[in-house]
Amino acid sequence: MLSLQLLYFWNVMKLSKYPGCVLAICLLLANTVATKAQDTWSLQRSVDYALANNIDIRQQSVQKRLAELTLKQSKLVQIPTLSGGVNGNFANGRSIDPNTNSFITSAVTSYSAGLSAGANIFNFFYQQNVIASNKYNYQAQDKLLEKARNDVAFNIATAFLQILLNTEQVHISEVQVKLTMDNLANTKKLVIAGSVPESNQADLEAQLATDSVTLVNAQNQVIQSTLQMKALLNLSFDQPYVPQIPDNIAEIPLPRLDEVDPEMVYSAANSNNPLIKADQLLVKSSERSYAAYRAQMYPSITASGQAYSSYANSAKNATPVSIKTVEDVQIGTVDVGASTYKVYTKSYTYNYEFSTIPLSTQLDNNFKQTLGLSLNIPILNGWTYRTNMQKAKLNIETQKLTMEKDNQKLRQDIYTAHANAVSAIQKYYAASRGVDASQKAYDFATKRFDLGLMNTIDYITTQSKLFNAQINKVSAQYDYIFKMKLLEFYRDQKIAL
Repeated sequence: MLSLQLLYFWNVMKLSKYPGCVLAICLLLANTVATKAQDTWSLQRSVDYALANNIDIRQQSVQKRLAELTLKQSKLVQIPTLSGGVNGNFANGRSIDPNTNSFITSAVTSYSAGLSAGANIFNFFYQQNVIASNKYNYQAQDKLLEKARNDVAFNIATAFLQILLNTEQVHISEVQVKLTMDNLANTKKLVIAGSVPESNQADLEAQLATDSVTLVNAQNQVIQSTLQMKALLNLSFDQPYVPQIPDNIAEIPLPRLDEVDPEMVYSAANSNNPLIKADQLLVKSSERSYAAYRAQMYPSITASGQAYSSYANSAKNATPVSIKTVEDVQIGTVDVGASTYKVYTKSYTYNYEFSTIPLSTQLDNNFKQTLGLSLNIPILNGWTYRTNMQKAKLNIETQKLTMEKDNQKLRQDIYTAHANAVSAIQKYYAASRGVDASQKAYDFATKRFDLGLMNTIDYITTQSKLFNAQINKVSAQYDYIFKMKLLEFYRDQKIAL
């Protein structure tokens, strides 16, 4: 192959009228030679790499994880709430003593600490419906991730086939260039011998330039399809990608048409297509969401509890240390005979020593607990709950319409793909017959041209018809493979070459 390309360079370099074409061909063919020793990518390797690195799949994976977190959080909401807190306060001037609730003017430092708990006792199954809705949504996101993976795998296979088709067209264009070069070399000899006019050589030189441009375009198509593949793979554009070309493209296993009847394919796709399953799950999620919003319109019962204690430096213990005064205080009278006598008792006042009540004692003395039940009855709330319920009901209808639309589109796509497959088979058979007929015409034309019985224009026309017939056959063959693989993908939700 390398010697053929060098020979091609040598002959085309003589055509000084087409320097740009020559340079482009040299660069592209040189790149083709350089990639021969590079690592190749099979379809399976390409699919596996895309499933791990494709951006669409990674985005959908994030959506699945978000749905999983939402589901987990909705389950944890059922656990009773528990919170604690500590407060500190300093007051100076006229303030209320936290121990006696009387006004004082001295500085007071106080602290308090407590725990509070709450739990939903009954709310007409609101939380259970929220959990069920989030569970269905999580399952739907999982199916959408499966759909994204299937779509990427199919797109990779399509891009892979496109690269193979473009590569095959390059090979056909290279053969065409070689044939034109051989004819040009032979014509030059005939011109020198005086057997044919010099115009024949000019016609073939022009045809060689045209074939060279066709080759350059074909190689550019390979480059473009390879870039598209790299984008699907999320592969660096400076990293080489060389597909592993099958030994014989005609040996790729394809289903028979009777095995992919459109109604049969639709029945299979309707039961295993991840998008349809996701739509069904989203409808169920919407229905349970509606039930949750409806439950908010009914009374709910909650329980609460609290444990609390406090400390203040204004709480004092008074300990008597000495007697300050002693007074006689009349406490009553007593009659003895005809006389009445007053009764006195001693009244003592003491000098006190004050000390702050210890922390542990205050916490024990001030410790209190409360338990309560609350009945919440929604009466007027700006129609928020009712509006949310109506929106949820409309969302159910929206999801059902989306499911119906996706179902309808799936059926239409399958019937369209089947019709296209039938047409592709017919085109391939017709293109194959066209190649056979063009090859015979070209063989006869070559013999006549070599004998000088056909002019160059007619011969070039015959050669061009063969080239176009070969291109059409290759295109029809790959189109046929793609159409059949599309039906196979709808049926089995997987694709292989």
